Amino acid sequence: MSTIRAEIERLASLPTASGDRSARPIFEQFREALTRGEIRAAEKKDGHWQVNVWVKQGILLGFRLGELAQMSSGECLSFVDKDTFPARKFSAADRVRVVPGGSSVRTGAYVAPSVICMPPMYINVGAYVDEGTMIDSHALVGSCAQIGKRVHVSAAAQIGGVLEPVNAAPVIIEDDVLIGGNCGVYEGTLVRTRAVLGAGTILTRSTPLYDLVHGQVVRAGENGTLEVPEGAVVVPGSRTVKKGQAAEWGISLYTPVIVKYRDEKTDKGVELEEWLR
Repeated sequence: MSTIRAEIERLASLPTASGDRSARPIFEQFREALTRGEIRAAEKKDGHWQVNVWVKQGILLGFRLGELAQMSSGECLSFVDKDTFPARKFSAADRVRVVPGGSSVRTGAYVAPSVICMPPMYINVGAYVDEGTMIDSHALVGSCAQIGKRVHVSAAAQIGGVLEPVNAAPVIIEDDVLIGGNCGVYEGTLVRTRAVLGAGTILTRSTPLYDLVHGQVVRAGENGTLEVPEGAVVVPGSRTVKKGQAAEWGISLYTPVIVKYRDEKTDKGVELEEWLR
């Protein structure tokens, strides 16, 4: 991969790469490695997540090189998109369940064997979806988002994408996380192992997370990432504004709240996840 990386970094530094005859072949090698999961936009090393800037540069290069092309799926569906990122076609050998009903996965996204895609859902380029995960109906996995093993992204949940700036951390969901319906996880938020996000929870790096168990407020760190602790159970809440006109009007603002940490009762509540798989 060192050769591909060096070439991607070289091409990304050029004002335009379209005149370089090697650009397309190099990009296609990069895209296939990304699709196979051999390279990732971010990966965990020594317990810490690190962004692979050159991978994001390669994805952006693909958009620069791409030309609009008409694509079709059967006789009824047609699309117009950059020809460098066509929709993926799965076979039974991939061992990915893509249930009929209008789902789409872009080439350049890794989807592991045993992943379940319920219709309609969408996985964007650069995303990494690990084994045993379910992407439910009307759910979105954005560009470069990293989804761990045995995660359930419930119906209508949104996992935001992050391509630029290239050094920004993508949204990361670690193993065994349950994301409830209509949740939104954005702006490079990191959700640690076995956390549970109740339906309708919204997480961004600018939103403080109130931990009622430990009596503290969790905010984004110096790297700009909001980190949901391991095993935290987060639900939507509100906090009263006590100053100015807002106080006079009795206004409250949305905030996510950690109401407990995962225990035996919580585990029993999510046991049905295994039956769905």
